[in-house]
Amino acid sequence: MESAQFRSILGINFFVGDAAEAVHRMEGGGLLVVPAAPALKNLPYDAAYREALLGADLVIADSAFMVLIWNYLQHDSIRRVSGLEYLTLLLKQPGFTGPHRSFWIMPSHESAGTNSRWLKEQGIALDAEDTYVAPFYGGSIDDPVLLRRLDRRRPKHVVVALGGGTQERLGLYIRQELNYSPSIHCVGAAIAFLSGDQVHIPVWADRMYLGWLLRCLSNPKQYLPRYWDARKLLALMIRHGSRLPGQA
Repeated sequence: MESAQFRSILGINFFVGDAAEAVHRMEGGGLLVVPAAPALKNLPYDAAYREALLGADLVIADSAFMVLIWNYLQHDSIRRVSGLEYLTLLLKQPGFTGPHRSFWIMPSHESAGTNSRWLKEQGIALDAEDTYVAPFYGGSIDDPVLLRRLDRRRPKHVVVALGGGTQERLGLYIRQELNYSPSIHCVGAAIAFLSGDQVHIPVWADRMYLGWLLRCLSNPKQYLPRYWDARKLLALMIRHGSRLPGQA
């Protein structure tokens, strides 16, 4: 049943089917987001982030922490929908690999180089116009340079590989401002786990919900504070359950 593939968690309609079905659902365009626990904890305070999640066409339940909390509190048995598996399957789609079919928004020039080289090895060759290094986005997003580039290239797929809390807002901005409807995939660091731009996460580790641990081991100074701060999601879910938290 359709309803069995979704759960309202913190007021967000999360897709809890499987990654292959998520890829299929995005074939016709729209905005997909993959929210992580460190960003989800900000739902009560970050109105723009809330708006982006509510406005997305598909929100996949990639956060292992959120899924475990939900199943315990609600006596449910939903499974995590892996953003890494989603991207891996997406890259294998015939419609993704043609010239100028995809456009990638990267966090830095170094990441763009590493990720582009890896994609070329997978048979997805990008030229300079197929990648865009995002500037620092503050409280509001306004990027006419990016919109002009997208309008000129008109790719079928736009992949946003930025940090949580920013990429969702950027994805919504792109969908609202463009005059055509590409598939916008806000998959964060998933490409970096494949390309070597960040620590490699094997399939077994991803399936066992251990990606966060490998990131912490690879760079404790950067990731330990981030994931420790995500503990606040537990209290948020106990308090609100399926309801959307309002502004504090």
